[in-house]
Amino acid sequence: MTSAKGELLLRRAVDCRVSRISPADTNKFAMLVDPLTDRTPFVSAVEIFEVGGKTPPHFHATAHEMFYVLSGSGRCRCDDGSVHEIAQGDALVLPPGREHVIENIGTERLYCLTVMVPNEGFAEMIRNGQPMALDEADRAVISGSRAPRPSPSGSSPVRPA
Repeated sequence: MTSAKGELLLRRAVDCRVSRISPADTNKFAMLVDPLTDRTPFVSAVEIFEVGGKTPPHFHATAHEMFYVLSGSGRCRCDDGSVHEIAQGDALVLPPGREHVIENIGTERLYCLTVMVPNEGFAEMIRNGQPMALDEADRAVISGSRAPRPSPSGSSPVRPA
């Protein structure tokens, strides 16, 4: 499953390494692309924030960080005083040096596809973190598999839009 030059990488999100960087953290990561083993110039993970959870204030010296909201709603607070609300379908890109906090402000977990380039030690922190597991709700969101619901006529199931 590594992506040496010329090879592609295919990985199921539900089969990825899941960990929390610090035991007191309120978010966990399912690492999709690990630059240490996959030979990529970036790291990518599904970041899962508990209700009320947030990152500690931090910045990345040389890396750009992108958050794409898969489910839930959140807020980004930056060191310049700006506050940005984020919700499903939104993309947020933070430039190097911008101190920020991402927090879940919704009533359900916040799920973000997070990409950082270059890695800047992020993959190592995830790898060295406390092993965690995905529960059924996590698996449903990150795999996109929601239970089918009956059609209005009741004749056959219809996938949610």
